[in-house]
Amino acid sequence: MKIDLHIHSKASDGKLSVAEILQEAENRRINFLSISDHDSINCQAQAVLEANQRGIRYITGVELNVTFSDPNYQKGKAIALDFLGYQFDPHNKALSNKLETIAKYRMERAAKILDNLNAEFQKENMPTLTKEDLKQIEESIDGTLGRPHIADYLVKKGIVASRQEAFDNYLVKCDVPKYPLFLEEATKLVRDAGGKLVLAHPNDPHGTSLTSLSKALPEQTQIITAKMLPYIDGVECWHSRNTPETTSHYLAFVKEHRLIATGGSDCHQKPIIMGTVETPTFVADQFQ
Repeated sequence: MKIDLHIHSKASDGKLSVAEILQEAENRRINFLSISDHDSINCQAQAVLEANQRGIRYITGVELNVTFSDPNYQKGKAIALDFLGYQFDPHNKALSNKLETIAKYRMERAAKILDNLNAEFQKENMPTLTKEDLKQIEESIDGTLGRPHIADYLVKKGIVASRQEAFDNYLVKCDVPKYPLFLEEATKLVRDAGGKLVLAHPNDPHGTSLTSLSKALPEQTQIITAKMLPYIDGVECWHSRNTPETTSHYLAFVKEHRLIATGGSDCHQKPIIMGTVETPTFVADQFQ
């Protein structure tokens, strides 16, 4: 069985539509799938329907950005972590309403980021961005707006050569805080909608992860034990940027604490890596 429970569509920062993802999944013979967009469940009803039509087993998914802190690390300074919600009712009103609030905040945040970018551009005697530029960024996506979309627009405008350059030169220092969703609220939203909450890519060296607090695996799992266990149902143990050591460590951890273990490529379709992370069949058996 081929499994991928971490894929992004155009509803967040992926490159392919739901239909294109499911066609690619069928081509790659992926049997068990979840599209888990950032702070958005707008595509879930379509994904469920089309997956069923193609004979692909599907569970609903979402990736929530959570504000987290531990007083024992970085003097309690807050960091961002990602959590994956699975198998929830996509029509749940509380979850849908909260994500609509977050989406609205994302739009306001994007406008403030553009203001910060313009301040930097003025220092460099460069043309500034306008409300029309923001409109074009908004129209280029199907769902939630984030910094990657702004980065792509800066590439399109010829201001930078790549998304990475956009972040390195501008978007890190021009950032505006994300919506403050805390773990207690995130788990209540997902569980009340009938779902499970899973800590995503906990040791990702290039992403939103516990490496912001500690790069030592034993310390990471100590943080989870002390601060997260009542609020999570599992951990993402297989990921495209995991080392064998990371997977082994977290798999032992979930077994010790009787949590579920999930896996996925975190595919944004550039390049298309969905289905390339070897995830054992028992992962599917945890979702009945």
